[in-house]
Amino acid sequence: MQHAISGIWPILYAFFDHQNRLDRALMRRQTEICVAGGGAGMAVLGLATEVAKLSPAERRQVVEWAAEDLAGRIPLAVTIFGTTPEEQIEAVSHAAAHGAVVAILQPPRTPGMTEAELQSFFGKVMERSPITMAIQNAPEYIGIGLTPPAIAELARRHANFRVLKGEGPAVLIRRVVKETGGQLAVLNGRGGLELPDNFRAGCAGLIPAPDCFEAQVALWAAMARGDEAEAERIYRDILPAIVFVMQSIDHLVCYGKRLVAARMGLPMVYDRQPALAVTPFGEAAIARFADRLGPYAA
Repeated sequence: MQHAISGIWPILYAFFDHQNRLDRALMRRQTEICVAGGGAGMAVLGLATEVAKLSPAERRQVVEWAAEDLAGRIPLAVTIFGTTPEEQIEAVSHAAAHGAVVAILQPPRTPGMTEAELQSFFGKVMERSPITMAIQNAPEYIGIGLTPPAIAELARRHANFRVLKGEGPAVLIRRVVKETGGQLAVLNGRGGLELPDNFRAGCAGLIPAPDCFEAQVALWAAMARGDEAEAERIYRDILPAIVFVMQSIDHLVCYGKRLVAARMGLPMVYDRQPALAVTPFGEAAIARFADRLGPYAA
């Protein structure tokens, strides 16, 4: 099948200014970095974008800025946040109106929701969507998700559900790929942990933050042409930075964002609270990783 998403699609961090507003210039700069670095597409409003901390107006602003800055150069995927199907349907419509090719539904943060209820929730949104649909299945990070059989059943029920954004080990991703029988383009996240094995597991691609995505683009290309030795060499080079950043979502937002900032040459990062407090030890580690990775080309 022709997948809607394949390859490396970096997802933007939410950068804020000293007045706690989204920083327009830095959001644009990240987009230019994603295009120049060879991203197959770009995503916004996931966990790295601190979507739960953004107001509805800010979420719409991020989508509109991304669409404006990309100007069709590479495709856009938008993560959809909302506590009701109606909220998510509205957000999908907004994303589609601004050129998004895929909408990635996040589970609502609803305590006690059963798997059947979550399937029904997603189904109501999918029925009203004008574009390709995906779900973000990250129970380890969000606290709610679907099992592989439930994902396969959802795909059987809804023809426009064609992409899965996973957040799990390659062994689990392989199981999902097998149980969905080629119905879905399965992508992983986790910053690129196990990236070569994600390729071997049948992933269509990856949605990482921009920390070291250009190297991940090169790694993916090496795997695609059968040069596993080169792919493993690249992976060994970037793995220490990935492991340091991917200790938790709070850790990713604190230190991954600072790694991107350091590679952009920024002297200061402003956090939106609540946020993990940065430490001198952590800043020193990020400086080492940034020095090793070097500045972005854009």
